[in-house]
Amino acid sequence: MPEKPLIAVYPGTFDPITNGHSDLVKRACEVYDTLIVAVADSTGKGPTFSLQDRIDMANEVLKPYKNVKVMGFDVLLADFVKQVNAKVILRGLRAVSDFEYEFQLASMNRRLIPNVETMFLTPAEQYSFISSSLVKEISKLDGDVSGFVNPLVQTALKAKWKELKK
Repeated sequence: MPEKPLIAVYPGTFDPITNGHSDLVKRACEVYDTLIVAVADSTGKGPTFSLQDRIDMANEVLKPYKNVKVMGFDVLLADFVKQVNAKVILRGLRAVSDFEYEFQLASMNRRLIPNVETMFLTPAEQYSFISSSLVKEISKLDGDVSGFVNPLVQTALKAKWKELKK
């Protein structure tokens, strides 16, 4: 009997998607049969971009990876993971400071969905300091974020700040 495909979910707000996110996706694609980039609605966080905008940007940026699906979700992550029959939740760890929070999430998810494992990937060294929040702050102050995001995202950020200044 053939093995079931190994499906992993990489959840996040992706507000916006960065080169650090893309790096993790690229490497995870080599490990999992299907990688679902799960864009959280996260309206409580007050995202800069709408859910649909974040999905569209991720789809465009991640287009080269054939085994990636980008999906939005507005339910408990554990429920979403069950809905898509994933066996792995993929998380990125940039620094030791991320570990405590990520460990808490992994422990809670293990209680909610015991048959699903949380796996961590660290970013390539050149991306270890990048966060969506920092990228937005730099971009908002007219700084150059070309080394941190795809050109499409850089353009979207500039347009967003222009729109918000009106």
